[in-house]
Amino acid sequence: MRANILKRKLTLRIKRKKRIRAKISGCENFPRISVFKSNRTLYIQAIDDVKAVTLAAADGRKLGIKANKEGAKKIAAEFAKLLKTKKIEQAVFDRNGYVYHGVIAVLAESLRENGIRL
Repeated sequence: MRANILKRKLTLRIKRKKRIRAKISGCENFPRISVFKSNRTLYIQAIDDVKAVTLAAADGRKLGIKANKEGAKKIAAEFAKLLKTKKIEQAVFDRNGYVYHGVIAVLAESLRENGIRL
């Protein structure tokens, strides 16, 4: 029974992801910030969808950050610094099908606090 629940949750997330991605896209000056959350860590990328290139990325494992709210604040601060070095101040936030709540919401708010307009 537990496997069915997990499969259903994943299926719903993928459906949300496809619905969101149909509406948003990023370019070089206005990239798409994509978030992936595992049980242990967070990953963030700034993607130029026109050229299909990753402009910047932050990996929570390399920074020693866990997938909790404090970790989300830390990785967002590091990622914002990286984006500013690349002269990117505006972006589109792609929550990747995750509900805008908890860690994902803290991550987006922390990016805004660090000067990235979403």
